[in-house]
Amino acid sequence: MVRMMSPGLLRYLAGRLLRALLTVVGLVTIVFLLVRLIPGDPVEAILGDQAGPEEKAELRRALDLDRPVGEQYLSFLGNMADGSMGTSFRQPDRSVWSMMRDVLPYTIVLAIAALLVAWFVAIPLGTIAAAQAGKGWDKIASTVAVAGLAIPNIWLGPLLILAFGVKLRWLPLPGDDLAGPEALILPAITIGTALAAVLTRQTRAAMIEVLAQQYITAARARGVPSVPLLLRHALRNALLPVMTIGAAQLGALLSGTVVTEKIFERPGLGTLFLDAFFSRDIPVVQGCVLVIAVIYVGVNLFVDLAYGLVDPRVRLS
Repeated sequence: MVRMMSPGLLRYLAGRLLRALLTVVGLVTIVFLLVRLIPGDPVEAILGDQAGPEEKAELRRALDLDRPVGEQYLSFLGNMADGSMGTSFRQPDRSVWSMMRDVLPYTIVLAIAALLVAWFVAIPLGTIAAAQAGKGWDKIASTVAVAGLAIPNIWLGPLLILAFGVKLRWLPLPGDDLAGPEALILPAITIGTALAAVLTRQTRAAMIEVLAQQYITAARARGVPSVPLLLRHALRNALLPVMTIGAAQLGALLSGTVVTEKIFERPGLGTLFLDAFFSRDIPVVQGCVLVIAVIYVGVNLFVDLAYGLVDPRVRLS
């Protein structure tokens, strides 16, 4: 396989992999430093204000918080390298990775559901807007896109709960049974709305570009009906970049679950992160941020490599 690759392709792959590795190393360092700037003392958060100085000093030694920052950083790197990511301050019998492993599937399923919601809304809306460029439907699609970008999750989530959970009672409320797929609908809409707005604009732009191509003009001249022309000829060619951009946003969707999971009382990395943040559980905070960041970098790396393999112009650029 390696022999079949051209030197230019190998250089492109090596360059992208090296850049991704340096990005991850930079993220590791930034997370380590920023977490230590969080206001509050982990020892006081665990023991409370009534604990004496000796108890606090003993716990500080047990948590290695009395060591110099350089030694803590080397220990942090070692925990990243062995995959454990350290141990929780509040649950010292459990590694950070084991805690994240239990909740990570919930976050991934929610992120994928939100991505599907975004595609389901954006592709039809963007296609109609391109077909009716400058007309009423185009203006409606633009308004929806702007509104989707402007509405924050922390406001949209409670609004959906109030409308469809409390008033209409169509969907489960936060804290209800999470086994059914209906429990994913409201949180997926909450997260996917902003991405749907972005993808709507991308779909519209891609469709307008495709509709201006000569083969579309020729198909119109042959009398191809409007709907088959849009779906069979134009949309198929415009869809690949839109779907790729949407897939590249999977990492961003994972970070978007932080607030949404807490609003809907769902288990996941977001809930684990916020609980650890407010209890000053530094290893868990570090682990959650790093996993989300590494997934984000990994997904974008995969998309970049896929583009480079498919389109030589990307490698040359």
